[in-house]
Amino acid sequence: MRDENDAPEDDAKTALASVFSEFGGESLRDVWLFDQSAFEALYLREDVAEKLETVDVARFVDNERYGFVTRDTYDQLYYASYQYTARGFDDFEQFRTFFGENGYRLGVFASFDQRDGGYEFATLNERVEETASRYELASVTPSE
Repeated sequence: MRDENDAPEDDAKTALASVFSEFGGESLRDVWLFDQSAFEALYLREDVAEKLETVDVARFVDNERYGFVTRDTYDQLYYASYQYTARGFDDFEQFRTFFGENGYRLGVFASFDQRDGGYEFATLNERVEETASRYELASVTPSE
C-alpha cells in the first residue's frame, strides 16, 4: 500500500527501466513488462530491435507468461519461495521475475549481453522488488 512518501505511479515504468539500466549499463539489450493480457517494451536497444523484426514478440511474451503458473508451482513444491529465473543463450543472458499485490501480478524480463563471470541476478532481483514496492502496481499496466 502506498503512503505519502511513495513515488507517483506514472514514474513506475521509468523507475523499473532505470533499475535494469543501472544494473546492466551498455550491456542491457531490452526490458519488457507484461501481465496476463498485455506487454510493453520499457527499453529496446537499437540493434536488438532490428533482430526482433523477424521474431514473433507476442508469442515470445506468451511463453514468458507460463512463468505465472510455474511460479505458483515452485512455491507449492519447494521449501523456499521462487524469486527469479535466469537463462543463458548463445549471445545473451535473460532475467525474469514477477511481483504483484492484491491479486494483480506483473512480470518483467530483460536481456543482457554475455560477459565473463556472468551477472549477479540476485542483486538485480532485490532492486526490482524494492522499486516495485514503492508503487501501486494495479495502475502500472503494460500499454500494448
